[in-house]
Amino acid sequence: MLRYLALLAILASPAFAQSFGPGPFASFDLASEPILGDPHDLTIGPDNRLYVADKLNARIAVFDPETLELIEGMGAGLLPGVRDISFGPNGEVALAVSGASAVAVYDNIAALNEPPDIGVRASNTEGALYHSSGRIFAMASGVGALVAFDNLEPVDGVEGHLGAHDVAEALDGSIWVADNRLRRVVRYSQELELMQVIDADKFNLVGPRYLDVTETGLLVVADQDAHRILLIDPEGPEGGTLLGVLGDGRPGIGPGKFDDPEGVAVSGNHYFISDSDNNRIVRYSVFLN
Repeated sequence: MLRYLALLAILASPAFAQSFGPGPFASFDLASEPILGDPHDLTIGPDNRLYVADKLNARIAVFDPETLELIEGMGAGLLPGVRDISFGPNGEVALAVSGASAVAVYDNIAALNEPPDIGVRASNTEGALYHSSGRIFAMASGVGALVAFDNLEPVDGVEGHLGAHDVAEALDGSIWVADNRLRRVVRYSQELELMQVIDADKFNLVGPRYLDVTETGLLVVADQDAHRILLIDPEGPEGGTLLGVLGDGRPGIGPGKFDDPEGVAVSGNHYFISDSDNNRIVRYSVFLN
């Protein structure tokens, strides 16, 4: 009996539990003040500042990526339900403005302080990508369609993604979609031909919302409903490899904890994450010797 109880103690120990699956791929580094309103996706701009879709404040919040201090708010009150921001090849900007069921398009960053000219209509828009080709891809979540626009005119589309969120560009120009309701991440060619599906069966995805691609082609996925961030190699064997996880699957605040994280952005060895229900941005980093 004593031997049996000792075995149970070993099996229940945290050290043993942590031996299963990949561990954290970065360490908690810094957090902003909780001054945002359900922040969604975010990105580093061409001026090396951090731009955040501050949904409930209907603005783009701009942070210093080194200190995570708020620099300014842009378009305040003009962007109802803004959820995504993407920069084009020449500094153009595309915003997924869900409250207007549209993607707002601007010529440059400075124009964000002016009332937006609506670029393209897309029902309940959750995601927007200003592609390196100059095309705009929008996720019209209300009708489940990924739509390609050329010169602000729709030229192609694919259905089957009701409620999906992010649209992100891979290194080869292909397109990743965070398809949260179907618990998967899907890859399309620029011509919207299906290339790959990364689904819940292998990665136990619960609700992937927004994602980013590292400089080596890895995926960083905010699995919101699981309160965690995944690092995935899409070129790994048998449909991809899970390389690391941030978060323990339970909502919270503090190092290694998130509450409904929505957005991610990668810059060098830094990972910026919208810790959405904690109304803040956090930074995780890989510390190099």
